[in-house]
Amino acid sequence: MDHLFYLRKAIEVSKKSREHGNTPFGAILVDGEGNILLEQENIEITEYNCSGHAETSLMIKASKKYSKDFLWNCTLYSTAEPCAMCAGAIYWGNVGKVVYGISEKRLLELTGDDEQNPTFDLPCREVFARGQKDIKVEGPFPEVENEVVEVHKDYWNK
Repeated sequence: MDHLFYLRKAIEVSKKSREHGNTPFGAILVDGEGNILLEQENIEITEYNCSGHAETSLMIKASKKYSKDFLWNCTLYSTAEPCAMCAGAIYWGNVGKVVYGISEKRLLELTGDDEQNPTFDLPCREVFARGQKDIKVEGPFPEVENEVVEVHKDYWNK
């Protein structure tokens, strides 16, 4: 699959998220054939939902619509590395692969001490490694870093 194509689709979703008054994160779910099944903006602010991160919200939708067996053959694309909460939702939802644009460390450089995003120093690979599933992870992708960063520009600590 063309990871850069799907990451750029997730970046478009993150732009919508920001336009709609939420933090600039986006995620999409792609099946084994390359079809985009779901897309999800962050909804934390507008829905008053502390668990409304793009990846967790996407997994809630996906788990209602698809079987765990089906989801194992899907890939979740996210603009930024999934946080510990989102990694847990991905794990329990049984998605077999995660691809992300920028790392959690890079995200922390963007957000700094902004109270809206108190970033964990816990990479998703470490969360998945503690479980019993072999969830594949690819990222970060330097080819899209500037595009992801652009969506975050002038958002944090304002």
